[in-house]
Amino acid sequence: MTRRLRIGIDTGGTFTDVVALDEDTGEIITTKTPSTPADPAEGFAAAAEALRLADATPAEVTALVHGTTVATNRLLEDRVEGLGFVTTEGFESLLEIARQSVPDGYGNSYFWVKPPRIVPAHLVRGVGGRLDHTGAELAPFDEASAVAAARSLRAAGVEAVGVCFLHSYADPSHELAMREVLRREHPDAAVSLSCEVLREYREYERAVTTLVDAAVKPAMSGYLARISAGAPSRPLVMKSNGGVLSAEEVARQPVTTVLSGPAAGALGAAFAVGGSVVTLDGGGTSTDVAVVLDGEPALTTEGAVGRHPVRVPMIDIVTVGAGGGSVAWRSPDGALRVGPRSAGADPGPLCYGRGGAEVTVTDAHAVLGRIPPRLLGGRVPLDVDAARAGLALLAKELGLDPERAAAGILEISAWNQANAIRRITVERGLDVRDYPLVAFGGSGPLLACRLLDVLGLPSAVIPDNPGNLSAFGLLTVDVRNDHVRTRVVRDDELTPALLAEVLADLEREAAAALAREGFGADLRLARSADLRYHGQAFEVRVAVPDGPPGDAARAETVRRFHDAHEALYGYCHRDDPRHPVEWVNLRVSGIGPLARPRVRERPPGDGDASRALTGTRPVYFDDWEDTLVYRRDALCPGDVVRGPAVVEEFGSTVPLHPGFRATLDRLGALVVTR
Repeated sequence: MTRRLRIGIDTGGTFTDVVALDEDTGEIITTKTPSTPADPAEGFAAAAEALRLADATPAEVTALVHGTTVATNRLLEDRVEGLGFVTTEGFESLLEIARQSVPDGYGNSYFWVKPPRIVPAHLVRGVGGRLDHTGAELAPFDEASAVAAARSLRAAGVEAVGVCFLHSYADPSHELAMREVLRREHPDAAVSLSCEVLREYREYERAVTTLVDAAVKPAMSGYLARISAGAPSRPLVMKSNGGVLSAEEVARQPVTTVLSGPAAGALGAAFAVGGSVVTLDGGGTSTDVAVVLDGEPALTTEGAVGRHPVRVPMIDIVTVGAGGGSVAWRSPDGALRVGPRSAGADPGPLCYGRGGAEVTVTDAHAVLGRIPPRLLGGRVPLDVDAARAGLALLAKELGLDPERAAAGILEISAWNQANAIRRITVERGLDVRDYPLVAFGGSGPLLACRLLDVLGLPSAVIPDNPGNLSAFGLLTVDVRNDHVRTRVVRDDELTPALLAEVLADLEREAAAALAREGFGADLRLARSADLRYHGQAFEVRVAVPDGPPGDAARAETVRRFHDAHEALYGYCHRDDPRHPVEWVNLRVSGIGPLARPRVRERPPGDGDASRALTGTRPVYFDDWEDTLVYRRDALCPGDVVRGPAVVEEFGSTVPLHPGFRATLDRLGALVVTR
């Protein structure tokens, strides 16, 4: 019998995770393989082969969905080379001026030096021609200066070009003309236009987002071509907005994948648990946290990757360098620090035995007995002695004994994660104590008990197969594209005709994009708008009601804005005519529905968790304790495990501190409470 499989492959910093869903039986098959940072396409191919070996049954692959970090890593590592910028003549210093904000309020430094621009000044070119904010042409496009710009960039060895003309969000004609010139004069260059990448106002953010797209386009295009050539099915690629698109479409606008992997994790948690929760995805390099409200992850356009602002729609995620591979080090003032630098997949932590030379969070867990001496079901043996020796050297520098140093590493890592959770909740106007924590990823559940204490959270939920939840999340999403148009107009001046005209244009664009993905009448269009009070610098996004875009829809949208503004900032100007509402951007998201996995409840057990016991080992919490070790796949719904204990499974481990307990629920999730 031939299986029909839907496959999700998520490339992480240390491991590439694979989940396959049998569409007929609902059975889920999981595996992991080491990531290959030098060429992620090799890791992708190895992951697909590992799945074939894990399940020898003949299979037809009905869908292949991929979460990738190629664009993310290129930006985080500042591997931006051969990039040129074309803008309106007279605005060549746009990138140098940037914004006046200073990261962290100058932090602990007396001086802050502005980092290098994404494009150096000598690779910026100005082209004649000018539009006003309505799109009216003030000066015609100057083809002679455009030709000169294209030729000089080609002579300078530029391989990718970002084009952002003033007010091109209102009329793209000048940018389209510039692309034709570049195609003729520099045909080998990858070209990104701001009118296609981000058709909204704010020139600096639009320019940088366009340049990010251009910067990653050559690498992403080559990568997607390589994985598509050997894939058993046409790959769909996870986007930062929580949807997927075909690899061919993503290659045209790769900036939409800058948070591809973390987005899949948040969606997997939303599907597995539902309701309103905080998600924590702990990997080898970093930890990603997000908020899910009523089953839907929060979206934002205020994101950044590294030092580059990226204004495409993305799931609102805060990332910190607090993963299993985060390096512990002694600062010049003698303090113990953890991260953000990571040992990565190669050489990795000391205990991996691959030549690593620095102590990591994983080494601290290994030395304290919090993780088993062999990972991934025994496939990855750990060199605990090497970790202990490295930790002893660091502890000597700090004047601590090795156990206290290891415990300190884990405490600092927990506080780094806790601060990230506060940023995504408290700084968004949410009370963190109202939300359970959903912890997943290879390292996500390891500090769950400590986070409950630090943040006062009610509980932590560890989903089934937490180490592969991001890959599972890839199978729970729909095809999605987003379209935006800037129309800055006061609410009392917005006519139903103008509202209807802009929404109709955006809906046509969205429907056409979904038609290229094979969707017809089954597609769904979701409207939203960015509103603000007149004089404000930033907007609040709210949903626009379905149906005719007349006065009733406009009034309901404004009411939703007042409510959202009050929830975010604690006040609104609902009945104050001195603060009129202003519409800024209109948005339409096109959604093509895909089949979702079925969540199956498990039959209850007899409440006796002892059947899952595998033995004991010494584990250090506040001191060394002889601790019971349980095998998670032998637990049944209703079983209760009381700490101190360790619950182990293929892709992750849950250390239960003294005073905590874990109960397995009907969906196979461990619910950790005090």
